[in-house]
Formats: sequence, C-alpha cells, structure tokens
Amino acid sequence: QVQLVESGGGLVQAGGSLRLSCAASGSIFSIHAMGWYRQAPGKQRELVATITSGGSTNYADSVKGRFTISRDNAKNTMHLQMDSLKPEDTARYYCNADVTLLRVGAPFGQYNYWGQGTQVTVSS
Repeated sequence: QVQLVESGGGLVQAGGSLRLSCAASGSIFSIHAMGWYRQAPGKQRELVATITSGGSTNYADSVKGRFTISRDNAKNTMHLQMDSLKPEDTARYYCNADVTLLRVGAPFGQYNYWGQGTQVTVSS
C-alpha cells in the first residue's frame, strides 16, 4: 500500500553532518504529519522531530538547534539535516507518516506507516 524508504545514514565523526531522506510511495491520497524517530541499542524508540503538512515543526530537546526537519509535499519526501552530531546521536533512524490512502480514485482511510530505518553512527 505505502512504502517509506529512508536513506542518507552512515558513519561520521563527532561534529560532522548528515542529511537523511525519507521517500513515500504507493497508494497515497495525502500525507499528514511526518516524523523522524530513533532507537539506540538497548533503548526505546524516541521522537526526534515531527512536521505537519503545513510545515509546523517539533523537536526533541536533545536535538534542538542542531537538527532541521523539512518536507516536500509535492514529492512526498521528508528530510532531516543533522549538524553538530554527537556520539549520543548514534541510533537507527526511522521515518514515520500518517497517510490517507487512495483507492479507486478516492480517499480511503488514514493509516500510520514506518520505514525500515537507516543507521547513523557518530564516532568520538
């Protein structure tokens, strides 16, 4: 139905930058809120940042001033610019989206989807 595919993860030194991307595809009528979450080994998944379809953003305190979330509604994509990375940012980063499906040319229900994640590793 809907696939979310993350890209852009990798290994970077502390103080460096990475840009994550999330591309949504499938039977999409519209995408509402989107967000980035992360999960480090042995820890629970936590919110990193969210963005509404209108562009309103919300950030975890731990990333405020360092990360910037953005989206392109026309392309069904979302990005996370991560600057001044710290070793504690090391985690698997997941894309999340609330999507109204398109079925037989009309909107059909709203569902929540997750991507498979992309690994971000920050070395000290």
